[in-house]
Amino acid sequence: MSQPSNTRLAAFIDSCAAFLLNYRRLLLAVFIVLTVLLAASATRVRLDPGFGKTVPLQHPYMQTFTKYVSKFSGANRIVVSLRWKGKGDIYNPQFLAALREVTDDVFFLPGVQRSRVSSLFTPNVRYTEVTEAGFYGDVVVPARFSGQPQELATVRANVARSGQIGQLVSNDLKSAMVRAELQEIDAANGQKLDYVQVAQKLEQIRSKYGKDNIEINITGFAKVMGDVMAGINGVMSFFGIAFLITAALLFLYTRSTRMTALALAVALMPVVWLLGILPLIGFGIDPMSILVPFLIFSIGVSHAVQMTNAWRQAAQAGASSREASREAFRKLFIPGTVALLTNALGFLAIMYIKIDIVRELGVTACIGVLLMILTNKMFLPVLLSYMSGGERQAAAEAEPVQHSRFWWALSSAAEPRVALLVILFSVVLLVLGAAGARHLKIGDIGNGVPELRENSRYNRDNAAITSQYNVGVDVLSVIAETNETGDACLQYPVMSSIERFEIFMRGVAGVRSVDSVPSQAKVIIGAFNEGNPRWQALPRTSEGLGQGSGGFNPDYGMNSEDCKAIQVLIYTNNHEGSTIAHVISEIKRFTASEKSPVKFLLASGDVGVMAATNEAVEQAEVGMLLSIFAAITLLCLITFRSWQAVVCIIVPLTLVSILCNALMPLLGVGLKVSTLPVIALGVGVGVDYGIYLYERIQHQMQVEGHAFRVAFYEAMRQRGTAALFTAVTMSLGVGTWAFSALKFQADMGLLLAFMFLVNVLGSIFLLPALAAGLLASKPVGKSVKASVRTATTVQG
Repeated sequence: MSQPSNTRLAAFIDSCAAFLLNYRRLLLAVFIVLTVLLAASATRVRLDPGFGKTVPLQHPYMQTFTKYVSKFSGANRIVVSLRWKGKGDIYNPQFLAALREVTDDVFFLPGVQRSRVSSLFTPNVRYTEVTEAGFYGDVVVPARFSGQPQELATVRANVARSGQIGQLVSNDLKSAMVRAELQEIDAANGQKLDYVQVAQKLEQIRSKYGKDNIEINITGFAKVMGDVMAGINGVMSFFGIAFLITAALLFLYTRSTRMTALALAVALMPVVWLLGILPLIGFGIDPMSILVPFLIFSIGVSHAVQMTNAWRQAAQAGASSREASREAFRKLFIPGTVALLTNALGFLAIMYIKIDIVRELGVTACIGVLLMILTNKMFLPVLLSYMSGGERQAAAEAEPVQHSRFWWALSSAAEPRVALLVILFSVVLLVLGAAGARHLKIGDIGNGVPELRENSRYNRDNAAITSQYNVGVDVLSVIAETNETGDACLQYPVMSSIERFEIFMRGVAGVRSVDSVPSQAKVIIGAFNEGNPRWQALPRTSEGLGQGSGGFNPDYGMNSEDCKAIQVLIYTNNHEGSTIAHVISEIKRFTASEKSPVKFLLASGDVGVMAATNEAVEQAEVGMLLSIFAAITLLCLITFRSWQAVVCIIVPLTLVSILCNALMPLLGVGLKVSTLPVIALGVGVGVDYGIYLYERIQHQMQVEGHAFRVAFYEAMRQRGTAALFTAVTMSLGVGTWAFSALKFQADMGLLLAFMFLVNVLGSIFLLPALAAGLLASKPVGKSVKASVRTATTVQG
C-alpha cells in the first residue's frame, strides 16, 4: 500500500502517533486503571457448561425435540450401572440392597426429573401376566422387599416377565442400571443446573457403593462435563508450560528482560480484559471453549513481537525510544489493525453455526481480538517509548548480517524459476490434500466420548454398559404422529404402520435394538393367550388391540394420553457420525416410500441431538469458510486496492485449510462443533502473516522503488523474523497440548500447531511465488541502482 507522507491516511496516522506520545502519561494511567478494574471483574468469571447450549435449537429435529421433551425422554440422561463381581447373578441381598440405595441417591440428585427415574425399584417398572383370576400386573420388586430367598425368587420371575432383561438388567444377569433425566433448571431452587455438582455426587455414589464385589459404571452429559472440568487443572498447567516456552523463546529473540516482560504483559492484557468483560455481559466460559483465552494470548504475542521488532529496527537506525515508538506505530498500525479486524470477522463467521456454544465462542474470541487494537497497537507503543537508553543501545548493537544473508538466500523464492517450482509443489500438496480431505467425516469418530482419551474412566464405563445391555447408551427417538380420531393405539392402520417401521429399522446396519408401543402391546396380547408366541401379533380390530392396552399406558412414557404421539426408540451400536448419518438416511428412505396415517418425525434422544448437530455443522462449514474468505477479500481490497494482493494472501490460506481437513482424518478427528471453529481460528491467525508481509512488499516496490526480489527481501528482514519466530513459538506452545489428558485439547493443539506453522511457510514461500508472476518485477526509476546495491551488499 502506498504511503506517501502527504496523503490523508499518513497524516491521520501521524496525528494518532502524536496524540499517543503527547498524552502517554494519561493514557498509561487509563490503561493501568482499566486493567486493574477488569482484573477484579475477571475474578467473577465462571465456567458455564450447559446441555442446551450444545443443541442447534433451530434445526427441524430439535423442534420435534422441544415439542415433545415434556412428554417423552429427552437426551440429557444419566445412567448408573451396578455390576456384580461375585459368584452368581444380581439376585442376592447385597446387590439388590445397593441397587435400591443407588436408586434413592439418583432420585434426589440436583436437576433430576423424578418422574423419569427408572430402575427395578421404581414404580414405573412393572410386569404383566395372565393368571387364573384374570389379567394381573404389579411392580417388579415387592413393596416390602427384605431380601429373603423366596422374595429373591419372586424378583427373578418378575424381571423375566417384565421384559427388562437387556434393558434395565444386563443380558448375563450380572448388572442392573438406574436411568434418569436431567433438566437444565433445577426445580429445587429455580437455578441453572450445576453440572459440576451433579458429577461430584455421581462420583460419591461410585465411591460409596463401588466396593465389596460391586463395580459402578456411569455415563451421561453431566458426567462428561464433570470429567472435562476435572481436567481443566491439567489444561491450565499446559497453558503455563506454553507461556514459559513463549517467554523463554521471546527472551532469546529480544535478549532483553524488559522487552520480553513488556511483550508478554501486553499479550496478556486482552485476555485479562476479556475475562473481566464476560461477567459484565452475562457470559461465562464453556469448558469446550476454554482454549479461547490462550488463542487470544497467542495472537497477542504475534502482534506484540511485530511491534517490538519494528521498534528495535528503528532503534538500530539511531532513533530515540520515543521516535522509535512513533515509527513502529506508523508502520504497523494499518496492517496490524487490518489483520486484527480480519481475525474478528473470521471469529464472527463462526456464528454462522446456529448453536449457542459456538456463537458464544465467536463473540468471546471477537471481543478479545478487537481489544488488541487498544492494547497492542496503542498501549504497547506507549510502553516502548519509556524504554531506557540501555535497551535502545542493545537494539542498535544487534548484528543483523547473518539474518540478512539468510533472508536473501530465502528470497530466491521470488525468482521466476524457483517460484514456478514452489507453485508446482503447492499444486501437488493441493491435490494430495483434496484427496485426503475427502475422508473427513462429520461427527464423532470411534466409540465413547471423543473429548476424552480412549482409556479414560468415562469411556471405559461407556464400553462396559454398551457390552452388557441391548439398549446401550445411544438412543434415537422417532415420534410417530397421527391425526386420526379416537385412541390411535386402538386403530390397526396406525399400529401396523409403526410395526412395519420398527421391523424395517431392526434390519438397518448400525441399529442395536428397537422398542415401540406395538412390540410391547404384542407381548401383552400373547400373554392373554396363554403366552403362546403365535398370538404375539396385532389384531385388526379395536377390541383385539384393547387386549394390549397395558403396553400403551402413558405412564410408561412411550405415548401420549390419546396415542396421537407415539415414541419409537432406536438404540444404535455407537454414535459415530457415519452410523448416525446412515440410520437417519434409512429412516428418511422409509418415510418417503411409506403411505400411512402416521407421520414419522425426527428426532429426539442423544443420537437425535447429535444428528441435528452434525447436519448443522455440515451445512455451516462451506458458508462459514466462504464468509471468512469473503471478509478477508474485502478488507484486503480496501487496504491494498489490488486484486493481486487478494490472490497472494487468500491462496496460501486456502491451501492450508484443505491440508488441515486432510490431517484431521489421519488424527482420528471428525468435523464437529468442537473442531470446526479451529479451521476458522487457524485462518484468522494465519492471515496476519500474509497481510504484514504483503504490506511491506508493496511499500518497498511503490515507495522505495525496489525490484520485487529486493522488496520481498526487505519485507522478510523487517517482518519475516518476527513472523517466523511467532509461528514457531506458538506451534511449540500449543504442541505441548498433545500430552493433555483431555483428547479434545490434544487434538486442538496438534491442529493449531500445524496451522500456525504451515500458514507462515505459505506466506514465506507461496505468497512471493504467486506475487512474482502477478506483480511487476522491475524497480521504479531512480531506485534501480539502490536495488542492485542492496543485493550486492547482502551477498557480500
